[in-house]
Amino acid sequence: MLIVMKADATDSQVEAVLRVVEHLGFKGHPMPGAMRTAIGITGNQGAIDPSHFENLAGVAEAIRVSKPYKLISLDLRPEKTIVRVGDATIGGDELAIIAGPCAIESRAQAFAIAEAVRRSGARFFRGGAYKPRTSPYAFQGLGEEGLRILADVREAYGLKIVTEALDEVGVDLVERYGDMIQIGARNMQNFSLLKRAGKARLPILLKRGLSATLDEWLLAAEYVMAEGNYQVVLCERGIRTFAQHTRNTLDLSAIPAVRRISHLPVIVDPSHGTGRNFMVTPLARAGVAVGADGLIVEVHDQPEHALSDGAQALTLEQYDELVNEVRSIHEVIAPAAVS
Repeated sequence: MLIVMKADATDSQVEAVLRVVEHLGFKGHPMPGAMRTAIGITGNQGAIDPSHFENLAGVAEAIRVSKPYKLISLDLRPEKTIVRVGDATIGGDELAIIAGPCAIESRAQAFAIAEAVRRSGARFFRGGAYKPRTSPYAFQGLGEEGLRILADVREAYGLKIVTEALDEVGVDLVERYGDMIQIGARNMQNFSLLKRAGKARLPILLKRGLSATLDEWLLAAEYVMAEGNYQVVLCERGIRTFAQHTRNTLDLSAIPAVRRISHLPVIVDPSHGTGRNFMVTPLARAGVAVGADGLIVEVHDQPEHALSDGAQALTLEQYDELVNEVRSIHEVIAPAAVS
């Protein structure tokens, strides 16, 4: 159920509605908007009688929701969510660029790349301390040592750290060292991990699963939000198809499709989406052109020596070119998006 408050509803009236929701044994999720506050209700196994709320002070209407998701939808929040990571944002007017290596390999490597990322004007640094690899013999990351290096990067360059957690213990560690928790494609439907992420104090970057439908992806976000963490960014990173010319098939149609359903910001990963260095910049340009709120891009100072995903990593020079090009595109389309 969705409870829409009146435009002039007070904080105390919103709190009174939330107390009634809790008294009924459900969970209320207040979503303040520019014009009014809406309250989503979760935890109910069946329909809720709207008469519980219709006569409460400050309530405009109570609406039954038949869709499988409630909290991620435009019905609950017509305005786009802006996810705040410290003093940086994703979903606002600025194009968010998250850049860095696939994996943290050493302090020298991380700092060399971070210098280029900061120089480009990007606000976010990505790097994996824990790597879920297809082969058990492949490089799995430096673990907590990698997280310490990432924390040092933040201290030295002022960049916000985005890094992946593979399990619930990993969420605890990323909360200690990072600024944003990435849930990778392989864990998109790891429901216990999603619930733990929903209790985290940091924003969540949720990547689309390798073969996930749009509904499955959005419902994964719903899992996180149902636990009370509303700072979620969706990431389209390509899905598995019959194509052999790319690592994955980057589904750019997902961006406008999500826009019609959800208020959550959406970014694009052209690195995993293609797996080919020469394809990353063209698909990054296309992602911005279709309205993505940002990009997450793999960059390496020596891609030929990378311990993970070197084939899709941009050189520092290629990364600089990409940033200049996508910002130019964003400047053109941003006014159209606002209007």
